[in-house]
Amino acid sequence: MLNIPREDFEALVAEALDSIPPELTGLMTNVAVFVEDDPPPDDPQLLGIYDGVPLTERDGWYSGVLPDRITIYRNPTLAICEHRDDVVAEVEITVVHEIAHHFGIDDARLHELGYD
Repeated sequence: MLNIPREDFEALVAEALDSIPPELTGLMTNVAVFVEDDPPPDDPQLLGIYDGVPLTERDGWYSGVLPDRITIYRNPTLAICEHRDDVVAEVEITVVHEIAHHFGIDDARLHELGYD
């Protein structure tokens, strides 16, 4: 498994976020992005997860709630990559995938768009 220190991995996540077009990031509301080393034990290969209420499902009741949470998992990402460039690409794909969930795009549509 590659050894990329957590600080470096967090920087890759930040770079992936910075690569999202401003017209999309400007629409993102009440969402925070985190990096954790390991996913929940019941899903050890999980690369990332979105936990929250997608923008498409928010209505009048949505106020005063905690931010949605996007978490990117470091160790499973490193485990499937052979080179640093692979990590960069996988982080970008995972970040886009989880942000898409924030916008209400489901896994089936992401699969159609090539984000597996």
